[in-house]
Amino acid sequence: MQGFSNVEKLFSLINETAEIIKNEMNCTYIEAVANTGENLFHGTAVQDSISEITSKKLNNIYRTFHLDHYSNEEIRRAFQLAVLKGLKEDNQQIHQMTPDSVCILLGYLVQKFFQDEKNLMILDPAVGSGNLLSSVLNQLEAKQVESIGIDINDLLVKIAYVNANLQKHSIDFYNQDSLKNLFIDPVDAVVCDLPVGYYPDHDVAKHFELKADEGHSYAHHLFIEQSIRYTKEGGYLFFLIPNHLFETPEAPKLNRYLKENTVIQGLLQLPRSMFKSENSRKSIFILQKKGEGIVPPKRVMLVDLPKFSNKKALASIMDQIDEWLRTNK
Repeated sequence: MQGFSNVEKLFSLINETAEIIKNEMNCTYIEAVANTGENLFHGTAVQDSISEITSKKLNNIYRTFHLDHYSNEEIRRAFQLAVLKGLKEDNQQIHQMTPDSVCILLGYLVQKFFQDEKNLMILDPAVGSGNLLSSVLNQLEAKQVESIGIDINDLLVKIAYVNANLQKHSIDFYNQDSLKNLFIDPVDAVVCDLPVGYYPDHDVAKHFELKADEGHSYAHHLFIEQSIRYTKEGGYLFFLIPNHLFETPEAPKLNRYLKENTVIQGLLQLPRSMFKSENSRKSIFILQKKGEGIVPPKRVMLVDLPKFSNKKALASIMDQIDEWLRTNK
């Protein structure tokens, strides 16, 4: 595979072994990705249901994998490609993966807002396959970071777990409904690509201030409230939100809640070119939980991001963000 990047080489290995496991175990491709990730971590096939012949075939391939030959970002991106293939094959469109460029930008923002902190605790309450959280952690390598990932989908949590192990990240994973009681300590930061839609459990929703007066509540509103609950005073929250967040009938209630409990730090609108339609556009929304001594910024960071391919324009915007942080934080 001379001339291939490390990401391509590792994806090829993951893909080849996942296809073998998929055929052997009669499972979906994405389930096979989770299994082969576990095998890569252990250095051998660990599934009891795999025949001896197939196990030997897999192990011959796994022997070509040397963890120290790959960076964390190369591992993350290779698994991202495999998970994207699996989500497409299994038609799991409900699980949209956060775009790579957005993951990197969010990591940059977390690093900048916490540049003076040496120790951090980070929560992603909709962790999915762990792609966003691990991308953020890869940009905080100079800090001591512990993190928590929560998701209701057990398969995605398994993928996130094996991916985190291979990247040697300290992440506690919980396979549960993130809107129910969480047995965790308050965190310094939340990063979350908000699940957008309706939340069907009225018994759980009734415990939230942002519950709907009638019918199903918005899941993304409840995720915002839950995240604020489990953030320390003065902690920051970095959400990927739909641009129409403040245009719904429930928006006034959300506005009041945010004014009472948080300080708005910034809103970065992602490039139009990233989305299929105007209705599907998203932004990065940065909040700080109120607490003693918390002062609002002199002005909110409002940014309309250019295409990420426009390096000159993007560099100019990053300089503006750096200048905002110097004068407002």
